[in-house]
Amino acid sequence: MPEAKPEFTTEFSQEHGVKPESHRVQQPILYSLRNCPYAMRGRIGLYKAAQDVEVREVVLSNKPDAMIEASAKGTVPTLVLPNADGTNTVIDESLDVMLWALNQNDPEDLLHQQDTAALPAMLALIATFDDEFKTQLNAYKCAKRYRENNVVECRQACEVYIQDLEDRLGAGITEEAFEEGQKKRFIFGAKESLADIALLPFIRQFSKVERQWYRESPYPNLKQWLNGYLQSVMFNKVMTQYELWKP
Repeated sequence: MPEAKPEFTTEFSQEHGVKPESHRVQQPILYSLRNCPYAMRGRIGLYKAAQDVEVREVVLSNKPDAMIEASAKGTVPTLVLPNADGTNTVIDESLDVMLWALNQNDPEDLLHQQDTAALPAMLALIATFDDEFKTQLNAYKCAKRYRENNVVECRQACEVYIQDLEDRLGAGITEEAFEEGQKKRFIFGAKESLADIALLPFIRQFSKVERQWYRESPYPNLKQWLNGYLQSVMFNKVMTQYELWKP
């Protein structure tokens, strides 16, 4: 076991009844970067699935040889899974890491397995945000960072997708339910799903571009949904600050 064993692994194992590493021959390795939204997405999926991994914090400007040997792509997250024959299976896409983890164990039924239409709908929404919203978000962040004169225009391009989530999160809420605190909090109904945890890191990024504007924005459902995650034990665990991994 590497000298800098992440807190995420040991505490997480104890909470979920996972065997200590001393009882394992090998352990999956996750190359990660704390504030990268894709790496964050992978860590959330692994946490939700109670998958015990060794988190190796890296910086992309100085990628360790072991990470490049595992995946020439050189991005985070990179999950290295040891096989019984001594070879490794490597997963280097964040959504694939989530899906692998939840297919191993999905105690909260984030894949909504009883509804055959649910997963395709989730994946379609995630793809829209990955392919379209993320492009608009990058433009918005750059406009704000470099004080360009199109910040409002870039923000409004993002708001098309933000409004979609606001509507989804508020769908079907009656005044009586709202007053009784039964407000629906999730993107695909009253139950949390893969879509919630996959989009979370990017909505968090959006909220941080213009903090004052976001606090005053007309998206109460979205803000409640996001705050619920940011204040959760889960988020605190997956955002643990690790020391830089050294071979």
